[in-house]
Amino acid sequence: MSVDLSNVRNIGISAHIDSGKTTLTERILFYTDRIHAIHDVRGKDGVGAKMDSMELERERGITIQSAATFCNWKDLNINIIDTPGHVDFTVEVERALRVLDGAVLILCSVGGVQSQSITVNRQMDRYNVPRISFINKCDRTGANPERVTDQLRDKLGLNAHMLQLPIGLEIDLEGVIDLVTMKALYFDGENGETIREEEIPAELKDAADEKREELLDAVSMFSEELMEAMLEEQEIDPIMVKEAVRAGTLALEFSPVFIGSAYKNKAVQPLLDAVEYYLPSPTDVENIGLDLEKDEEEFAVSNDSDDPLIMLAFKLEDGRYGQLTYVRTYQGTLTKGDTVYNTRTNKKVKVGRLVRMHSDEMEEIDSCTAGDIVALFGVDCASGDTFTDGKLTCSMSSMHIPEPVISLAVLPVDNQAQVNMSKALNRFTKEDPTFKTFVDHETGETIISGMGELHLEVYIERMKREYSAEVEVGAPQVAYRETISARAEFNYTHKKQTGGSGQFGRVSGYMEPLEEGEYEFEDKIVGGAIPREFISSCDKGFKKSLQKGVLCGSAVTGVRCVINDGSFHAVDSSDVAFQLAAIGAFKEGYMKAKPTIMEPIMKVAVEGPSEFQGSVMGSINQRRGMIIGTTEEGTYTVVEAEVPLSEMFGYSTTLRSLTQGKAEFTMEFALFKPVPKSVSEELIKKFQDEKKEK
Repeated sequence: MSVDLSNVRNIGISAHIDSGKTTLTERILFYTDRIHAIHDVRGKDGVGAKMDSMELERERGITIQSAATFCNWKDLNINIIDTPGHVDFTVEVERALRVLDGAVLILCSVGGVQSQSITVNRQMDRYNVPRISFINKCDRTGANPERVTDQLRDKLGLNAHMLQLPIGLEIDLEGVIDLVTMKALYFDGENGETIREEEIPAELKDAADEKREELLDAVSMFSEELMEAMLEEQEIDPIMVKEAVRAGTLALEFSPVFIGSAYKNKAVQPLLDAVEYYLPSPTDVENIGLDLEKDEEEFAVSNDSDDPLIMLAFKLEDGRYGQLTYVRTYQGTLTKGDTVYNTRTNKKVKVGRLVRMHSDEMEEIDSCTAGDIVALFGVDCASGDTFTDGKLTCSMSSMHIPEPVISLAVLPVDNQAQVNMSKALNRFTKEDPTFKTFVDHETGETIISGMGELHLEVYIERMKREYSAEVEVGAPQVAYRETISARAEFNYTHKKQTGGSGQFGRVSGYMEPLEEGEYEFEDKIVGGAIPREFISSCDKGFKKSLQKGVLCGSAVTGVRCVINDGSFHAVDSSDVAFQLAAIGAFKEGYMKAKPTIMEPIMKVAVEGPSEFQGSVMGSINQRRGMIIGTTEEGTYTVVEAEVPLSEMFGYSTTLRSLTQGKAEFTMEFALFKPVPKSVSEELIKKFQDEKKEK
């Protein structure tokens, strides 16, 4: 029996930091009777927001991990994922958007479109997620939802139009005018739970008529019926308008804008109605799978609960109950006790427990069907694995994982801390694909890498709290890269004669810069100069050489290695001999190929009062930064720049003292660029000195 998915919505709530995502989710849970009291995000009452279940989140008042919950609004079943706003936890947003059908983009009515709003919008575009926008904090001084709507058009390129007008703004915010039904909505009661519908106040009638005309002109493009009714000057049925808005939103060609104040309990319920009217159900979205038996040929997933099972594991969490694997079911039905197959490892696993998550609480369920987001217990897998019931051999396309840009050395204070730290690192690397860890074989130090200072700071704090692993932390290290800037040839013979059989292999060819990608290997051998079984050995040798460059010991990237000649010995050639020959060939060619050091450049946005603009720009210039542009928003100025990551350590302290604590900044990785000559010389000298010491 097929399940009706038209009343299911899988949505994410995403925004720039401090736009009110978690506050809005808290109100949604209250109005849908999932919680019975509203708590502040900063947890002044000692409880904290429901969706910030981690102690660190409540202390800092930020979301660190995305949290899943579900609720019912009228006849609608909504699965919600509340995602972090801080760019250091961007992978949480990536994996949520990968499995969601629609999203709510929240903006601050004062801050407008900020740097992380742009990043989140880009992520939504990457996964073709239809979105509605909610301009929050309309009760704040300086609130201007019309300006924010203009920014949605100018900065994000969205065809954004307001479906509501505010009745009053700032401290006078009373309610909203619905431009579809042309009614005024007020929110009475202690927590705004009683909706009162009235006629539009006389003084706002003209403005509402004008905005409605604008809205109808924009959405009539998505409905011939509406366009005809407008041309014939007929009465416009609100249902007709809703259908046109929905068609435009699902086609990613229209972006409806709603307004309100989650903190003041104003206009959250109409947003829930908008989720039902305008965001897609699982059947409205085309999901693509890859058939592994047919050379990864693409096919459309059916969303039918009667078809063979397909599920994607998008998030792992090692909690107090053991490993939780969050999965999105794309088609088929899963019942407790069923056996599922991991298509990456070809292992089968029995599903012992099946739960629906509500932040850190859970509800046992017996089965789930297409469109559901649930969690499994005791299933060993990696983030991004696909599960089936064995009738299909397929994989869902994976998500984009950004590369770490910053590293720290961590040193446990004693043996017990060493054991606890290993457990913590095992769990964190499994949970978070952007958090990497390795042991530097030369120094014996454990190195952790991540997306930014805050990212690593949070993990170190979690190590101490959750695992009692006391660690000492070294200075932050930038993840430099080495690359080549010219073509160079190599012709290297590896020859070693010891007692018994020796080693012999000659590898000849060239290396050249690779514009896109990290590494490419090309085999142009003809006539069997190197036997087929040793070609992969050459590839392995080149890959090993990429792990550590000779200039500053960083990983080498952007290289194409081509082999076109070589020779072998019938007895002395082996896999190891050709690996070593390739390593020697790489070293020979590398120094001739004009190697350079690349550094990560961060996209930085500093936001603060206009009076400090000069000081802010001066501080960026001192850090080898390049100003890209400045935008004035009332008394505030946003300075956007590209700055090397190595120059950004400790910037928050500098910025606070420069601006009396009134400015804040966000940064995210932009690209790698060659370092200036003076910096390059310094890095090479430091690397040489370290080698001598060892």
